[in-house]
Amino acid sequence: MLGYLSSNHALIAAFAPRQVRRTRHETLSLNRVFKQAPKLADYFEDVEIPGLKGSLDRPISGVAFDSRRVLPGNVFFAIPDLGRGAGNSIDEAASRGAVAIVTETMPAFPPSKVTFIQVADARAALARFAQRYFKFPDRDLSVVGVTGTAGKTTVAHLVKYFLSGDQRVGLIGTINYDLGARVVPAYRSTPESLDIYGMMAQMRDAGCRQAVLEVTAGGIGQKRVHGVQLAAAVFTNHADGNEAGAGSPEADFGVKLRLFSGEAGPLPKAAVVNLDDSYGAALLAALPPEVRRVTFGENAFAQVRAANVAFTSRNTTFTLVWPGGEMSIDSPLIGRANLSNLLAAVATAWSLGRDPVVFLAKLRAFKGVPGRMERIDAGQSFNVFVDYARTSDAIRQSLGGLRSLTSGRLVVVFGSGENLNRAGRSQLVQTVQSLADFSVATANNPGSEPMADSFAEMSAGVSDSQRIEWIADRRQAIARGIAICEPGDTLLITGKGHESYQKLADTVVPFDDREVVRELIVSGMEKS
Repeated sequence: MLGYLSSNHALIAAFAPRQVRRTRHETLSLNRVFKQAPKLADYFEDVEIPGLKGSLDRPISGVAFDSRRVLPGNVFFAIPDLGRGAGNSIDEAASRGAVAIVTETMPAFPPSKVTFIQVADARAALARFAQRYFKFPDRDLSVVGVTGTAGKTTVAHLVKYFLSGDQRVGLIGTINYDLGARVVPAYRSTPESLDIYGMMAQMRDAGCRQAVLEVTAGGIGQKRVHGVQLAAAVFTNHADGNEAGAGSPEADFGVKLRLFSGEAGPLPKAAVVNLDDSYGAALLAALPPEVRRVTFGENAFAQVRAANVAFTSRNTTFTLVWPGGEMSIDSPLIGRANLSNLLAAVATAWSLGRDPVVFLAKLRAFKGVPGRMERIDAGQSFNVFVDYARTSDAIRQSLGGLRSLTSGRLVVVFGSGENLNRAGRSQLVQTVQSLADFSVATANNPGSEPMADSFAEMSAGVSDSQRIEWIADRRQAIARGIAICEPGDTLLITGKGHESYQKLADTVVPFDDREVVRELIVSGMEKS
């Protein structure tokens, strides 16, 4: 269990309801466990607690922020914005055996057997507690945090790849969590702080000396990375406020800036900044002087930059220039967005003392990131790519990069833009119609939302009804996209990327865009 003791741990057993009879040996064993158990007082400073009812001199078995996962002896953090339906019930936590409740609002009549600890900010308190509970794993690791509107996943995977070699490198990202000794599927790009510190502790114990974190704006705003010591903070780019739900580009950028300014924790040792992005200069200007600045891009003033760039549908070639050297690069990653991602990863590895000549020698062997501008070759006469891009800006980058590589038509199958605000859906269609020759609108993970409602909101962005079709069934939509492509065309299927499932109503069904594309292409060839 990430961030928790297992249910059969000795501490959990020690806190379980007492048996009617215990042997003398059992009693002595449990007494030893209680004496060795950490205590509440070990994880709180007096200035952090404006209110207290009960004693801090109590042993604990672990910590939880979901009342449904509380085990006997746990400390439970009641996070206000999780909501009661998300496992935020104080009563449930107490009934499950929590010995302490951390809350921003002290109850009028708290249970006498439970210690109540009042804090000003429950999320920040949880992060501090987790950091101390897991013995500051971020101090034992060289941690890289990657933030930005787009490109985080690709940059994080590239950085991990470049840093790997003689040492294990951990990863917490959108696709999976690599904990050093094992890899588990990801449930969230930037998990809660308890899980982040718990996973970094597992990385440390597995022999990792570096770790890479994808850091969303929401993760920063909700203090999920609060207090993490970063060896390098990476800024890929910035576009709109959809990612954090901040409501404006400026507000969303202000959230991302916290990772670099010290507001989210200790100052990063280095800031790796995209100089091609219009917000890059603003970020550099806001950096405290003690933070080392490392810039990247095609900009002539970037420290790590690309010159003599040439794009094809199968590779990207350029001259890499950095302080002290330059070399010719033949990258398997295509498009300008991926060029920027590659430069970001190179600049990051270089900022950590790695030699580009050494780590770039293995670039051609990089297999790419699943579902990130992933090429699908099944014998067809046209290009097919699967990408995760969901927002207007991400799709703009993807289509813009493919346009210059396409001799024929550019066709896109794109999702309904769930998790975007209502205006975002029409904007998505506007972006697609401005860059693609033809498009098929379909569903990503519609859940219980009727597709008719989603399509109605999307239709507000249509500028040419002759260049778009509406097919709710995603498999049929992909089949339609394949059917209209001819030699020289490019088909982009976007919205789900690496996902191997689709959420429909109250169920989840297997669905992988990449496998569906291969099946449909092969099936079409066999019929012809």
